[in-house]
Amino acid sequence: MGASESSLSSSQKLTDEITTVTERSEAVDPILERLESLKITRPILTSPRKEEGSLTDILVRKASASSAPAAVNPNVLLELFSIYRDWLEAKVQQISKKQEEIGNKIEVADVLAIKLLQRFNYSVSAMKTASQNLSEGGDWGVKREAD
Repeated sequence: MGASESSLSSSQKLTDEITTVTERSEAVDPILERLESLKITRPILTSPRKEEGSLTDILVRKASASSAPAAVNPNVLLELFSIYRDWLEAKVQQISKKQEEIGNKIEVADVLAIKLLQRFNYSVSAMKTASQNLSEGGDWGVKREAD
């Protein structure tokens, strides 16, 4: 299956040109892969009536006949519940992994916020000290020599 991409590029001369790049993708399309993995299974409902063999017979039957008893195949039902349980467990694992990642990111953000607050407080303290020294007219380490 080939992939084709087009891009619009402009050169130094301000002329527009279209470059088309065609490359062959070696990766298998995931949707096609899933379609190929599908298989035909046994029907869930089994009809005791043999005269309703075609799809047309089933679709156009009367409402009174639609309430005819049908037996659910327990093996197929068990398989469906098993597939659902496996899917549900996979989703639970994905959600718990995402929650753990979010928790780790929150912890990192908390640590960074604390460090930022400490640096801010240190800067405020340094500015207060400098302000007090300026207002007192303190000695800045500069000595005047007598003329």
